[in-house]
Amino acid sequence: MKLFPYIPSLFAAALGVLAPWALAQQVPAIVVQQSANRATPIALTGFAPEVRRILEFDLTVVGFEVVAGDKAQYIASSVPSAEFAGALRDGVSNQDLFRRQYPGGGFRSQAHALADDIAKALNHGSGLSRKKIAFKKKVAKGSEIFVADFDGANSVQMTSDGSDVAAPAWAPGQLTLYYTSYRLNNPDVFSHNLATGNRVTVARYTGSNISPAPSPDGSHVAMVLSKSGSPDLWVTAADGSNPRQLTRSKEDESSPCWSPDGRRICFTSRMEGRPALYTISSTGGTPQRLDIGGITGATEPDWSPDGKWISFTRSSGGTFQICVVAAAGGEAKTLREGEDASWGPNSRTLVFVRRLGGGQRTLSLLDVPTGRVKDWISVSGSCSQPSWAR
Repeated sequence: MKLFPYIPSLFAAALGVLAPWALAQQVPAIVVQQSANRATPIALTGFAPEVRRILEFDLTVVGFEVVAGDKAQYIASSVPSAEFAGALRDGVSNQDLFRRQYPGGGFRSQAHALADDIAKALNHGSGLSRKKIAFKKKVAKGSEIFVADFDGANSVQMTSDGSDVAAPAWAPGQLTLYYTSYRLNNPDVFSHNLATGNRVTVARYTGSNISPAPSPDGSHVAMVLSKSGSPDLWVTAADGSNPRQLTRSKEDESSPCWSPDGRRICFTSRMEGRPALYTISSTGGTPQRLDIGGITGATEPDWSPDGKWISFTRSSGGTFQICVVAAAGGEAKTLREGEDASWGPNSRTLVFVRRLGGGQRTLSLLDVPTGRVKDWISVSGSCSQPSWAR
């Protein structure tokens, strides 16, 4: 089914920069602490107001704080040139770190590119601000899948099912989304090629077909199917063929995510009572409960691209909190109120859902080491279930 035949003209350039999943392993490891680390002070000079706003947003969510020049450790400045150009200088040693031109494209893409270069040069990760985020948004009739820039700009509706959708997930390094849609009056899993607009059915068994999660190499999809009775964890080929059942519990499983090497899957299960996190080999075996230091009510895990961390949602007293734990398990850290977080490709920034009251939800970006947050302001309406392209 072809929904939007002109998607390539909207997304080819922006989504074409999606890096293979393995590239994310090259970024520096983050240090998660109970108290926030200090943000790196940086000054922005000479930029047009609209460019400055983009740079400030981008840099805040990778651990910088924009300050006056006399308080800055680093100074980013606009360079007079026929093309958009920027420079970065160490304000303490007065040493120039780089000076670059950014030809072609609009000022938004040029500003994003400069922000990425600043983050990379100062070891704050790289390749973040030009990645897309897919999400679910409430509309007049149910909900639909949308895709936007990482800061919420340039939002485009991808489905028009007139029903409900859930849990969009990117195939790493591809222009393809997997998600559940109720358009055929049943929760079924579809894959959707954003370059062509074509959509195919991946799983449409009797009962639930939910929570698709493509493997790091794109060859398989983990999902939760109730085809054998209770909702269990299954793995299929990318097109839904050759289904293999991994769990056989009488309780519900949900929210699978893959380790970056593709060897293990983390998921939520109630097999021991309350929701908890488990890992299992992607080829099958015995599930192992993940030690998260006594925290209960854990759901919605997401494995960081560098393989070091698993984020999850903790339900406690009617509120939801975002937590992280080492992928091997251990003491989990509570970061802030929120839910359903998805790691950015830099393995330090999370996009998450923040409840506003009255049933409304917005998407926000969290820099894990510093705790700094920026809300999306370009997308109206109630948004949830974000998935960051990698």
